[in-house]
Amino acid sequence: MEMEGAISSGSGGAAQPTLLPSRRSKVFYRFTQQNLPACKPALTPTLVITIFLLAGITFVPVGIICLRASESVEEHVLRYDTECIPEDYRSNRVAYIKDDSISKKCTLKIKLRNQMKAPIYVYYELDNYYQNHRRYVKSRSDKQLLYGLQYKDISSCKPVESSNSLPVVPCGLIAWSLFNDTFTFDVKAGKLNINRRNISWKSDRDHKFGNDVYPFNFQNDTLIGGGKLNQSIPLSEQEDLIVWMRVAALPNFRKLYGVIEEDLDADELLTIHLSNNYNTYSFGGKKKLVLTTSNWLGGNNNFLGLSYIATGCCSILVAIIFALIHVKFPRPHRDASYLQWNRKSSATAR
Repeated sequence: MEMEGAISSGSGGAAQPTLLPSRRSKVFYRFTQQNLPACKPALTPTLVITIFLLAGITFVPVGIICLRASESVEEHVLRYDTECIPEDYRSNRVAYIKDDSISKKCTLKIKLRNQMKAPIYVYYELDNYYQNHRRYVKSRSDKQLLYGLQYKDISSCKPVESSNSLPVVPCGLIAWSLFNDTFTFDVKAGKLNINRRNISWKSDRDHKFGNDVYPFNFQNDTLIGGGKLNQSIPLSEQEDLIVWMRVAALPNFRKLYGVIEEDLDADELLTIHLSNNYNTYSFGGKKKLVLTTSNWLGGNNNFLGLSYIATGCCSILVAIIFALIHVKFPRPHRDASYLQWNRKSSATAR
């Protein structure tokens, strides 16, 4: 500890050096003893009631604004896994999806309620699909995705690390189960173009998937999983794979398929041509197609607005309860007689 020197005279008259604590030491001592100056506001009943009331008055309007913004988003959700099954296979859906001789093409129509302004986001939604399963999440090799066949240790990709005694690129269960349903859209004016570029995170394309790594020996075995990959395109440009490899945290999730960059008018009849290839029937999953717009708040999600409103209403209710208690049972501020030990002393004296 730093000390400041000082001279003091002893009884013999000789000067004796005395060590005094420095200013820094004093401050440190006061800090450790919690004696530094600090703001200690007294939470009086009036102040507490005012804080809760202001919080409620602020949160409720903000919640209403967020709720109205969310409801202004135009969204259409279409479940197609039940609609796109032939009548003969309604009782045995697994046999239908596994039989390659049966056409999986399907056509559905949607009549738009209101105008949808571009950009219109196209998502596929899967329910009861646990991408967060520990074994599923671990079955990948990030270094192989970045360096390709140069990286040899792909034991983490089990049980899909090799095929026909050759390594698989990309390996692992996540890539093997790639979603492979396809969608195209027609309106009265003609076919709609779907932009499928830049649907993934830029950081994933630039830093997690190699621009000189190409698919190799992928889906080349008797056990075929989901979609296939173009072997002439590097992984950094195969954005379907990049989107799918960012696993979802919940069993019900949406993933971006593409973006329609044209406005759609109200009462427009939208024809959807899709291929119902992906097997969700084996585990009781659901497949949905989602068309949605967005605004300054994002997509259609009422949770934020409802949370603000609920918090604001609770704050106002608590403020009213505190105010009634304060009026019915007034108490002088800083009255020491209400302290527990003083009340015990009073009871003992009686």
